[in-house]
Amino acid sequence: MNSKLPFYSFLLVTFISINSFAQNYTISGKVFDAESKEPLPFVPVLIKGTTVGATTDFDGNYSITTSKLADSIVSSYVSYKKLVRPIKRGETQIVNMPMVLEGVNLLEVVVKAGENPAHRIIRNVIANKQYNNKRKLDAYQYETYNKVEFDLNRIPKEMREKKIFKPIKFVFDNVDSLNSGEKPSLPIFITEAISDIYYRSNPTLKKEVIRASKITGIENTSVTSVMGDMYQNINIYDNHILVFGKDFVSPISDNGLFYYKYYLEDSLFIGSTRCYQIRFKSKRPQELCFSGNMWISDSTWAVKRIEMSIPKEANINFINAANVIQEFMHIDSTWMLSKDRLIIDFALSKNQVGIYGRKTTSYKNFIINQPKDTKFYELGDKIIVEDGASKQSDNFWDSNRHDSLSLREKKIYHMIDTIKTLPIYKTWVDVLTIFVSGYKAVNNFEIGPYFNLVSYNKVEGLRVRFGGRTSSKFSKWYELNGYVAYGFSDEKFKYSLGFKTFISKKPHRQLIGMTYRSDYEILGQSQNGFSQDNLFASLFRTSPLTNLTRVDKTDAWFEREWMEGLTSKVTLSGRTITPLISNTYTYYKNDGSIASKENIRNTEVRLNVRFAYKEKYINGDFSRISLGTKWPVMQVNYAKSLQNAFRGEYDYQKVVLNLSDRVRLISLLGYTDYTAEVGKIFGIVPYPLMELHGGNETYVYDYMSFNMMKYYEFASDQYASVGLFHHFEGLLFNKLPLIKKLKWREVVTCKALWGSVNEKNRSSLIFPQTLSALGNEPYVEVSAGVENIFKVFRIDALWRSTYHRQKTIENFGLKFGFQLAF
Repeated sequence: MNSKLPFYSFLLVTFISINSFAQNYTISGKVFDAESKEPLPFVPVLIKGTTVGATTDFDGNYSITTSKLADSIVSSYVSYKKLVRPIKRGETQIVNMPMVLEGVNLLEVVVKAGENPAHRIIRNVIANKQYNNKRKLDAYQYETYNKVEFDLNRIPKEMREKKIFKPIKFVFDNVDSLNSGEKPSLPIFITEAISDIYYRSNPTLKKEVIRASKITGIENTSVTSVMGDMYQNINIYDNHILVFGKDFVSPISDNGLFYYKYYLEDSLFIGSTRCYQIRFKSKRPQELCFSGNMWISDSTWAVKRIEMSIPKEANINFINAANVIQEFMHIDSTWMLSKDRLIIDFALSKNQVGIYGRKTTSYKNFIINQPKDTKFYELGDKIIVEDGASKQSDNFWDSNRHDSLSLREKKIYHMIDTIKTLPIYKTWVDVLTIFVSGYKAVNNFEIGPYFNLVSYNKVEGLRVRFGGRTSSKFSKWYELNGYVAYGFSDEKFKYSLGFKTFISKKPHRQLIGMTYRSDYEILGQSQNGFSQDNLFASLFRTSPLTNLTRVDKTDAWFEREWMEGLTSKVTLSGRTITPLISNTYTYYKNDGSIASKENIRNTEVRLNVRFAYKEKYINGDFSRISLGTKWPVMQVNYAKSLQNAFRGEYDYQKVVLNLSDRVRLISLLGYTDYTAEVGKIFGIVPYPLMELHGGNETYVYDYMSFNMMKYYEFASDQYASVGLFHHFEGLLFNKLPLIKKLKWREVVTCKALWGSVNEKNRSSLIFPQTLSALGNEPYVEVSAGVENIFKVFRIDALWRSTYHRQKTIENFGLKFGFQLAF
């Protein structure tokens, strides 16, 4: 027997033991907020007692591979409590890290001598913004992948067990099984989009081509265009960032040192880039600023990473929490956004059922400074949805997604599709549709609007109305509509019948329509005012409504959208206007005697051109909702009467120009809306065809009317008006100790009107006693008010500054309004 064998066996066993002792193992998992369950990026995770560790990625994931033995791992992050979790020694394992907010204010850093080092870094960031902002490039293009999900969250257990939720109980059970740490939620919407973005700087043009779109939970193809990149891109290098219509100051704004406090927390390497970690927060609570952390490259002074949130104290409604996370990569001398996440928690109040929104975007395939010909971009910010975008196969999505769907997201697609087949889903949709549109769908017909079904006025007494329109189930290309109404005091029927149809939907909308209507109207009423048969107008009138006129009207029209933001509409209109009750149309005959007219007949052609540069919409079947524009909105209206055509009696021309916009000068001071309008009539017309300036005889504030003016109080054949509306966004109230918790906001307005009527038009028809022309001075009214009362109400105190009425009390008024705004 070989005596050396036991020795070699000993060496072999020893080697294996040593090798086993030094074998690597892996600890991985996710770091997330314990309350919201959202992943936390850029968080350091260390093996306790060592320097071995990792930093979480954009999705909160970490992975540590090591041979070091320990009994726990440690995670610490600004604003969160330090977390220590046990691990199994030497075993590959998954350890998730739910982190809890500290719930205390961040400590102030006192700099005893010299400048705050964070300020020096921020000054360098600001000085180099022009070099690091991608807008400096002549051109760029890239591919983007957007994923958006909305869930109904904070559904308490007792609510989930109610009868209304029983048909979808399986959803909550399924969601709970996907992640034991996740709060029960009801997925209601998920969408994905893959786009190609093209940009050039001179001239500034941008184009997005959406190559693929997948939507579950909503049936509206136009939603595809607003889920792309151009609608939802936050550029941290802008001085101000528009979020939910609010003008937030960027933490690297040129004036950032005025709005923010900065603290240098650390310096570290992110990949091969050495960065400074800067913590920031608002100097003054409730101002529209962010709080969070950013990591600044020490060589280029560019933002490498940033995570920021809207502070709970900020004066903004319906947002429990909002978080923005962005990561940048250095490409060809500039920094391009590579990953982006936006997380929003919507709710009426903190603990109520709300909606949780997540948007995740990634970017790749960058091409820098290779501009395409200007014809490629077309005019404006062009968004093109390719014809087959919504029909891409599962294989396409598996191959082209930047990140694969998680198990949870895969199941959400199935759950939403299942929910949509349940009767309860249809009930919820019907209720929401009635609330938003005012119509109740019944097969191929929609009954409504509900707020016009019953009303009351002095002329008609109790009025009932029944009407509606065909639904999209009937046709998505044409719509029939109409109603019939009856007044129990005047014992007369009123009615309307019309249709409209698309000629084309792509590349731009073209429609034609025709309507015949015989009903009572308030001549000159603003487009925003309640109609005479609106239930709310009946409830909130300041005086009995008697100034009604019967109008028999036939309109035939053609509308065309020439490009995004530019539309025109041509209308051929014939009207017969008949006074009611004791009102009569009287005039002076050549011999000086007074005669009367039974009615006025008029035929005219009208052209309306509206231009709102880069305005975007969500399209319904026929109507559409504007998402607004950052540019002024301009309108031109031209009308030419057709004397002797279709019994038209008058020969005139009318021109009206209108301009409106929102101006944001200094974020701290709020914003100003303005509208300006000028108009002139060329020719002889009676007062019902003049500009009857819109008054308001309800207690409800109407921003388009003169709220202290009566109906039929002033008429003009040439005029100019201006309205200024300044919203201070809580500038004063935010600083008052007891008031600031209410989040009230101050608003002031001023409206002025200049006008006149020439002698020929004054004698065309005799003005009634209640109607007059403006004199040498303008009509002026001003107001001061409080908005955001209980988040939905507004109260204004109004003063009539000129053309005072005899009773002083009539020159002062209070009006209220409803408004839903962030």
